[in-house]
Amino acid sequence: MKRREFITLLGGALAAQAIPANAQELRVRTVGVLMGFANDAEAKARVQAFEQGLEREGWSVGQNLRIEYRYAEGDSVRMQALAKELVELKPDCIVGHSTPVVTALMEATRTIPIVFVSVSDPVGSGFVASFARPGGNMTGFTIFPTTITGKYLSMLKEMVPQLARVAILYNADYTRSFFLPPLVGAARELKVQQITTQVRNPAEIESAIAKLGSEPRSGLIVMPENFTSVHRELIISLAAQFRIPTIYPYRYFADEGGLLSYGVDTSDLFRRAAEYVSRIHRGAKPADLPVQAPTKFELVINL
Repeated sequence: MKRREFITLLGGALAAQAIPANAQELRVRTVGVLMGFANDAEAKARVQAFEQGLEREGWSVGQNLRIEYRYAEGDSVRMQALAKELVELKPDCIVGHSTPVVTALMEATRTIPIVFVSVSDPVGSGFVASFARPGGNMTGFTIFPTTITGKYLSMLKEMVPQLARVAILYNADYTRSFFLPPLVGAARELKVQQITTQVRNPAEIESAIAKLGSEPRSGLIVMPENFTSVHRELIISLAAQFRIPTIYPYRYFADEGGLLSYGVDTSDLFRRAAEYVSRIHRGAKPADLPVQAPTKFELVINL
């Protein structure tokens, strides 16, 4: 065979081998995103951070990526329905925001890769076997350490030295009680009475905060969850009405009138989640990607 003919033949063979690889790289990937709360300004900020993170990883919506967003609005029944809806689309990966959302996704699929964001206790919730080796179809990013409630109380006590009692407000349907022991220990050390306040609807929020407001030297801790985020306007207004020093989990509570917030930079979590989604698209398995803790916290005081 002549040299020129050989080079032509070899070049054609290499090009033929490259076609499947290129076709795979150019295949449009689909990501499902199930948010725990409504499609409000805060959700839009997280979505923007997520898409910016994907762009940095080389993914562009409308070119090599399609994203299906769903918003559960804090409704557990809606979460289950939307989880099934996303699974039926057979996406390449699903991003689940919050513990109840990921619980619904876990019930809907054990095969589609899931990256969770803003989950408090992934091991206790049964999402992963361990932080270092998740072991299943899930991995992701936690929202705060278990000791955060003790820090919340110490910050309130520093701000209000005469504090005599503090209530912790949460919905037991959304939040596990693993955070209570650190709070009990901190309350004992700071000589503050600790009150556990579980609420499941707006009426119970009103009743609980009004009762707390009738007792002098009271403070309030609002836990990070879909329920408190959805009803944040009511909680903030009642805390102001009854003049209760309150610490909130996210800066948007302070932006909307709350006194004090300390918590994770949630946009940063979504940017980091984009990296895991990208790695899964390129062949990584959730079982091999360790669960990561938050690295950026922010303190906001409403002057």
